[in-house]
Amino acid sequence: MKSKNNTILITGGSAGIGLEMAKLFSNNGNRVIITGRNKVRLQQAASTLKNVTAIVSDVSSESETNQLVETLGRDFPELNIVINNAGLASMYSLAADGVNAFEKAGEEMLTNYLSIIRLNEKLLPGLKKQPAAAIVNVSSIVAFVPGKSIPTYSASKAALHSYTQSLRITLEDSPVKVFELMPPLVDTEFSQEIGGSNGIHPSVVAADLYKALGNDAYDIHVGNTADIYQLFRSSPAEALKAMNPEVEVAASN
Repeated sequence: MKSKNNTILITGGSAGIGLEMAKLFSNNGNRVIITGRNKVRLQQAASTLKNVTAIVSDVSSESETNQLVETLGRDFPELNIVINNAGLASMYSLAADGVNAFEKAGEEMLTNYLSIIRLNEKLLPGLKKQPAAAIVNVSSIVAFVPGKSIPTYSASKAALHSYTQSLRITLEDSPVKVFELMPPLVDTEFSQEIGGSNGIHPSVVAADLYKALGNDAYDIHVGNTADIYQLFRSSPAEALKAMNPEVEVAASN
C-alpha cells in the first residue's frame, strides 16, 4: 500500500492519535479529511495543517454518518483510505453499585464497534472502485487482554478485533486492504482518566501506522502491545495479570 498521494479520512482527528496521524500523513503528500464532534477544536486542528479538511461529524449518529458519506462521495470521490480512530471509554468497576454498566457498554459498543461497521459498509462501494484502498481499524492492546478498570471498553475493542479479521479475509480478493492498529496506553487527553500520562506519545502510534501501510503489515502491535500479545499466546493467565497488576498482588496475599 502506498503511503503517499492518498486521500485519507480520519475519524476523531482533532486531537491525540488522530491529530498526529493527520500531521504525519498531510506532511507526506496526502490529502486528509478529519472528523470530530467539536467544531471549534476540529477547525483549530485543521488550521495548523496543510492539505487537511475538517468536517464536523459524530460517528455514533446515523444521520450525521449519512451526511458525511454523502459529502465524501461528492467532494472526495478519490477517497481510498479510511482510518476508524474515533473512540469512547469509561473507567469503572463492574462490582461498584450504581455505575450503570449496561448504559456505558451500549455507548462504547456503538462508538467503538457498531459505528465502524456502519461507516465501513457505506464507504466500501467507493473504496472498491479505487486502484488501491485501505481500511484501518484502531483497536487496542485490550482487544485480546482486557483491563478490569475499562471492562466494557475492552469488550468493544475485542469485538472490533474479531470483526477486523473477518473483514480482512472477506476483502482479500478486492483492492481494499484491512489493517488493525493496536496501541498500548497512549498519552492523550482521551486517556487521562485511565493513567494516560504514563503512556507513549501519540506520534509513535502514527509513525508505526505510516510504516505499516508502506510495508503491508496488517497487524500493527505498537509499543508493548507486541510483548503482551506474545505473552497472551504463551500464557493467557500471565498476560491477564500483566495487564492487571493489582490482581497479581491480591492473588499473592
